[in-house]
Amino acid sequence: MTKPWLSACLTLTAVAASFPTMLAIAAEPEGQREIPASGKALDADNQAVIDAVKGLGQRPYHSLSPTEARLQPSFADGVKVVLEKQGRSTVPPAGVTTQNIQIEGGAGMIPARLYRPEGVAGPLPVIVYFHGGGWVLATVDTYDASARGLAREAKALVVSVEYRKAPEDKFPSQHDDAFAAYRWALTRVAAFNGDPRRVALAGESAGGNLAIATAIAARDARLQKPSHVLAVYPIAGSDLNTPSYQRNANAMPLNRAAMAWFLHHDTRGPADAVDPRINLIAADLRGLPPVTIIQASVDPLTSEGQVLADRLRAARVPVTTRLFEGVSHEFFGADAVLRKAGEAQRLAGAQLRASFKK
Repeated sequence: MTKPWLSACLTLTAVAASFPTMLAIAAEPEGQREIPASGKALDADNQAVIDAVKGLGQRPYHSLSPTEARLQPSFADGVKVVLEKQGRSTVPPAGVTTQNIQIEGGAGMIPARLYRPEGVAGPLPVIVYFHGGGWVLATVDTYDASARGLAREAKALVVSVEYRKAPEDKFPSQHDDAFAAYRWALTRVAAFNGDPRRVALAGESAGGNLAIATAIAARDARLQKPSHVLAVYPIAGSDLNTPSYQRNANAMPLNRAAMAWFLHHDTRGPADAVDPRINLIAADLRGLPPVTIIQASVDPLTSEGQVLADRLRAARVPVTTRLFEGVSHEFFGADAVLRKAGEAQRLAGAQLRASFKK
């Protein structure tokens, strides 16, 4: 019988071989470690969430099928455990109301959730938000706290989009849905007390990629330019041997093996991995609206995010960047228990509010 860790190694070898841009990936037979290869520790509050996720029995994504991986505990589940241990409520705070709706996707109607800040007169500026999950995992529920935080801090109507997932719907299905959602917002948000003249894009991880790729698609289609683009630790390339991938090869909740697994399930072949919609650092970035990039220090995506910021500046796009030390990928929505998540959300809100005033 093949040992489980050997099966994982063989799977990863096959994944790496399928993408020339990716170098060989070393599996972690004992499971993912909470401290990255550099040995740099997380802040205590972030580490508490990682420990909680591990305590819930999370297994490495690269050892699972997509169906199995979707049943794994998330970072948001870890936040709930920490709140319970602290004797605090896990109910979302008051001040933001929600409404589930259907919007136009790339191949038909798709679900979305509206987040509306209370006590703010409309018409409200609008944020079209795309959640993370490597284009394979997660839902609007998983990233509920991020969308609430943006609605609260930006004083805006947030449209959180439930785009199609791979491998059932591979690339570019997610990008098609994201672009369709932006087009929908430009013509339909007035019915929900939104202002179609002030529409921004935002997203985390895979969703951060979708936000920037959608801004590019809007430019190419000569649609209204988004007011702003917020990209939180975006996937901006497909090279798994950057300095941050090497430093954080075994980090949680995202690591090198997991990213190879995501790309394997989302793409149809090597050409997709280098398509400029995924490999944003190779895209034509000219003429985009102001961009804010928020990053975490313990994250394999940090290097490509820095390169993306440099490429945007070279294209004369206004860029604001902030690297938060001592926190991991997924920290942004965890303001209930992570101090720096609250700082990041307030920064995002301030950047978006300023853009909406122009």
